[in-house]
Amino acid sequence: MEILVITGPPYSGKGTQCEIIKEHLGYKHISTGDRCRHEKEVQSDIGKVMSEYEERGDLVPDSIMKELFNRILDENKSETGIVLDGYPRTIPQVDDLFELLETKDMEIGKVLNIEVPRSELLMRAENRAKTSDRKDDKDPATHLKRINIFEESTLPAIEYFKSKVNVITFNGLGSIEEISNKILSTL
Repeated sequence: MEILVITGPPYSGKGTQCEIIKEHLGYKHISTGDRCRHEKEVQSDIGKVMSEYEERGDLVPDSIMKELFNRILDENKSETGIVLDGYPRTIPQVDDLFELLETKDMEIGKVLNIEVPRSELLMRAENRAKTSDRKDDKDPATHLKRINIFEESTLPAIEYFKSKVNVITFNGLGSIEEISNKILSTL
C-alpha cells in the first residue's frame, strides 16, 4: 500500500486536494480531523479523550494520535493506497508515523506540502465559516488559534520530515484545478 501525506496549514485546501487524488488514483482519503470528529460523535474510548482537545482547537496529544493512526492503518491494510490529511502534525508524530509504518512493512510514497499565506488562510477560514456545519469553524478566534498552532508545531514537523523524505511543496494560491493539476502531474 502506498501512503501519501498531504501537509499544509488549516484552510489551505488539503481536504479538497485529497478528494481529487482519491478520485484520480483510487486511494482512500483519511482525514484525521474527520476521524477525530467521528470518534467523538460515537463516544468511543479514544473519542472521549480527544473531545476536550478538539473542542478547544488544540492538538490531540501525540500518544493518542499514534493509537488512532495505528487503528486506521489496521482498518485500511487492504487498500491500494491512502492519502493522509492532518497527520503527522508534530515532530514526535513524524517519528511515530515512521515507527508504525516500519512495524507494518509499509512506507511513505510522497509527502506533498501546500503553502498558503496567512492573510489568504484567514480569508478562506471566514468563507468556510459561512458554509460549514462544523462548530469549530464558526469562531474566528479558533481560526487564528489553528493557524498559530500550525506555525508553532506543524511547520517544524514539515521541516523535520524533509530530513527523512522528499517533501514536494506547492503554492496553494490559484484555482482548485490549477493546484490539483500541479499535484497530479507530480504523482
